[in-house]
Amino acid sequence: MDKVTKARHFFGAILLIAGTTIGAGMLAVPVMTGLAGFFPSLALFALIWTVMAITAIFFIDVNLSMKGGVNLISMARKQLGMWGQVVSWVCYLLLLYSLIAAYIAGSAPIFQGAIKGLFGVELSQTIGLFILPVLFGGFIYLGTAGVDFVNRILMGGLVISYCILIVYLPAQMQGERLLRVSWPPIILAVPTVITSFGYHIIIPSLTTYLGRSRKKLITAIFMGSAFTLVIYILFQILVLGSVPLNGAFSLTWAYREGAGAMYPLSFLVKSPYLQIGAQLFSIFAIITSFLGVSLSLSDFLTDGFKIKKSWEGRLLATFLTFVPPLIFALTYRKGFYAALNYGGAFVAILLIFIPAAMAWKLEKPAFYRTVWAKIVVVAVSLVALGVVVINFMLQAGLLNFLEK
Repeated sequence: MDKVTKARHFFGAILLIAGTTIGAGMLAVPVMTGLAGFFPSLALFALIWTVMAITAIFFIDVNLSMKGGVNLISMARKQLGMWGQVVSWVCYLLLLYSLIAAYIAGSAPIFQGAIKGLFGVELSQTIGLFILPVLFGGFIYLGTAGVDFVNRILMGGLVISYCILIVYLPAQMQGERLLRVSWPPIILAVPTVITSFGYHIIIPSLTTYLGRSRKKLITAIFMGSAFTLVIYILFQILVLGSVPLNGAFSLTWAYREGAGAMYPLSFLVKSPYLQIGAQLFSIFAIITSFLGVSLSLSDFLTDGFKIKKSWEGRLLATFLTFVPPLIFALTYRKGFYAALNYGGAFVAILLIFIPAAMAWKLEKPAFYRTVWAKIVVVAVSLVALGVVVINFMLQAGLLNFLEK
């Protein structure tokens, strides 16, 4: 492989890490961190980014310790045995279902608002939940080729709409909104932020892509995730500085309505360009994430249940992909945030605890045989446990900061 190709692969790996991480979850993060304020959210971002970077290195070293290209399920089976394989398989499946449910729930109010604005027709929330899978489920049925075609168009729209936000949104900001600080409510955002920093599943693919170079893999992980961190921080500044905490079309209102951060913003801003940009950014972010996760789940179900790749088999896989998350979204009023919170628990187990457990058994590099390595492994495992406990408390209604 020549130097130009290696450089192109390295740059591509950075973009893949960033692209895998940035998604519809970022629409929920400003809402979930809004009650705490900008600076507490900054501290949480730094903590979660560090923990996820550490477990990504664990992931890399476990992957490199095995021959050939192996996925997470194979790694868990090899390092942890049957229990690791079963836990990884179940958490992977539930994580993807949670994310799809979040995207379906998060898109409903956007589609409802757009249809009402364009045609004057007010759809019920139930009908709104079916719009995303009905409009784009066909691309999942067509497979990778269909998703790739529409995803390129949508990614172009995502970039353009984000640029519109960067240009027009600062004029709507009020700097004093960024100075408010309340630390206790930041606990509400932990599962959602964890979900928004998950990129580990792509590491096995990058291992082969970068010629099994540990140095390049770690550098790509650092640069790609650091780029994502900057994007998230900039997005926090724009949204928390522009949207009030309380009142009509506020961050608290968005949480209670189960809507993303761009939904109240589209009502508050005066610029028509910014209103359009906010709505387009929301829908493009949700659809691009929805397509990638849905395709991954469809392929996972096809392989896991040995479904034939005939038209009947593809139809069955598509049905199994969308029906469970639709039921969840129809059941929970605040499905967008509930699903992301559940996803946070699965991310904590799958992408923090499992890599830490696998790293505990590593002997190379030599660092893994030291006391310091064991301390780090235990520390990140405790973080994973903490996220699961917080998720349980949220679902049990034991954390009610937003109801006060």
